[in-house]
Amino acid sequence: MKQWYEELFDNYAKTYDTEEFTKGTIGECDFIEKEINYDKAAKILDIGCGTGRHSIELSKRGYSVAGIDLSESQLEHAKEKASEESLKIDFQKHDARIPHHSNVFDLVIMLCEGGFPLMETDEMNFQILKNAANALKVKGKLIFTTLNGLFPLFHSVKDFFAEAAKEGNATYKNNTFNLMTFRDHNTTEIIDDSGNQKSLDCNERYYVPSEITWLLKSLDFKNIEIFGAKPGAFSRNDKLATEDFEMLVIAEK
Repeated sequence: MKQWYEELFDNYAKTYDTEEFTKGTIGECDFIEKEINYDKAAKILDIGCGTGRHSIELSKRGYSVAGIDLSESQLEHAKEKASEESLKIDFQKHDARIPHHSNVFDLVIMLCEGGFPLMETDEMNFQILKNAANALKVKGKLIFTTLNGLFPLFHSVKDFFAEAAKEGNATYKNNTFNLMTFRDHNTTEIIDDSGNQKSLDCNERYYVPSEITWLLKSLDFKNIEIFGAKPGAFSRNDKLATEDFEMLVIAEK
């Protein structure tokens, strides 16, 4: 039986690219470039690359990029887009919970909750982090965004989604946040690329900064920094606050 995140991304690629949260690619890649000092020799791995928006933009800027994802339909769309731009990007179907690379990349990115906080157990989420860490060279850097566990302690997740709703985009209903597990259970409704409506029972894990720091320290990251994540405008000047729905994590080996 397929998990909700497998069903969600099945035949949901072109429509996914119209979602509001996909609009900040340029600004996010500007930040990533700065973080690697514009070193064109840097090898980059995009985990949960989806339709390839970051991989494609970074490749356009002259970087060597590989991308992995679980969704065939999203990867197909990523390959089509890369082909249209005559870009050579190594897109592979792969489950990020299963070991994939060892000591290969200077930078690993996991942006826009493409995998890490979506798994059904904390152990699976940790496995994704572990495999991301293993893919890095010595002194490599990991940049990812994840759901900020401080947000639902002070705000309503349901109200946040209601305010952010745009016509034609995914909608989120019946949100219930579990304080014991830090998981938000909700009904996500989307229109897929064939025009069919899908309704899925989803659950996503929110993390507090101390958890993320501890998990990364256990994977031998030496320098761990956490900021607020504003889509399209990542900045080291944004101290993490309870108002931030997502956090931006930067960790160095």
